[in-house]
Amino acid sequence: MSNETQEKLRVDKWLWYARFFKTRTLAATMVSGGHMRINRQPARKPGTTVKVGDILTFPQGPHIRVIEIVALADRRGPAPEAQQLYEDLDPPQPKPKNETPEAALREKGAGRPTKKERRETDRLKSVF
Repeated sequence: MSNETQEKLRVDKWLWYARFFKTRTLAATMVSGGHMRINRQPARKPGTTVKVGDILTFPQGPHIRVIEIVALADRRGPAPEAQQLYEDLDPPQPKPKNETPEAALREKGAGRPTKKERRETDRLKSVF
């Protein structure tokens, strides 16, 4: 996994090796956008180095990830190997399956008419 000589690694490379981002460019963009904290300190440069024991805090989708670095890697390996590089201190909680999105809920008569409502309106218009 890691070389004994390698004790530090760029944060964008480590995030890519650990498979948090599909490309290194995405990881670098997230760091340079000011969304990354290393040991509670904001990091704005993708070249900032990280070492074993550092704690990273960053957004990933709708979740805030809190990760402790357990090991450094030499390459971007398969997912099981990548999962051994970190410990998830605050894993994202899965959504309950019965929860409907807010956008799907609307009051009757609000917004664009449904197909059924449109047909009823068309029937009323054709009568007169």
